[in-house]
Amino acid sequence: MSTPETNPDATFDETNHVRDIAEVAAVEVITTAAVHLMSAAAVKCGLAEGEDAEDLKDLDEARKLITALAGLITAAAPEVGSQHAGPLRDGLRSLQLAFREASSIQDPPGQGPGEKFTGPVN
Repeated sequence: MSTPETNPDATFDETNHVRDIAEVAAVEVITTAAVHLMSAAAVKCGLAEGEDAEDLKDLDEARKLITALAGLITAAAPEVGSQHAGPLRDGLRSLQLAFREASSIQDPPGQGPGEKFTGPVN
């Protein structure tokens, strides 16, 4: 977000910004946040496109992002409904499996990223 402090040339109207946010449904905010976490976790698991994918891999960071994603999805699932929660869970599971595949040291069952929220992933 641009503010007068970060971008003095930008016109900033806080009232319009708040009104814009108010018009966005909660399910859209939740799914957007989840997609951002998924995208970042995928990059950190080494799944980015391009020749530098391996250079961008950082499993410590991926673990944090996947755990945050699992917490969000687990908490939000009853609120967003199965039509939204199902694909988010599928994406989360794929990331958990990708993390396991990218890791040279395997976590014990139930100890992988996000598994305290999802249970063991096979």
